[in-house]
Amino acid sequence: MEQSAAVERDQRESARRGEARLRAGDAVLPALGITVEDVAPGTATARLTVTPAMLNGHDTTHGGYVFLLADTAFAFACNTRSVAVAASCDVDFLEPTTAGDELVAVASERVLRGRSGVYDVTVSRDGRTVAEFRGRSRSIAPQPTDSSTGTSTGEEPS
Repeated sequence: MEQSAAVERDQRESARRGEARLRAGDAVLPALGITVEDVAPGTATARLTVTPAMLNGHDTTHGGYVFLLADTAFAFACNTRSVAVAASCDVDFLEPTTAGDELVAVASERVLRGRSGVYDVTVSRDGRTVAEFRGRSRSIAPQPTDSSTGTSTGEEPS
């Protein structure tokens, strides 16, 4: 039981370091008003309120913003265990949104094998799914032990 608690504590600390590292270098989040919350091992939630500047010629949210929100949740989720990048991703736009809508993207780790991960992200508005995103990640380095210095644990991703 003690070992399990220690592993869980280490995983939460790794998630915290990954979140801090991403937040420190991300200019997009504050520029667009994206908030990220509930970051834990293999999961993260991102929120965005659609503004009139985000609308396309159909008076609906440009798909790029919906994709960006889903990609943000994906990035935070897949960086909770190591330094990871997107290998590929795709999105299905299911329903339009418009100015004033609050979009919520929830990312969940589906599979983690060696250095490769698969994550699903559901984007919703008022509890109704508006987009589904699947991201595939690749770990490129171990999680730094200190997000400010980049000092590594020395452990290589498997």
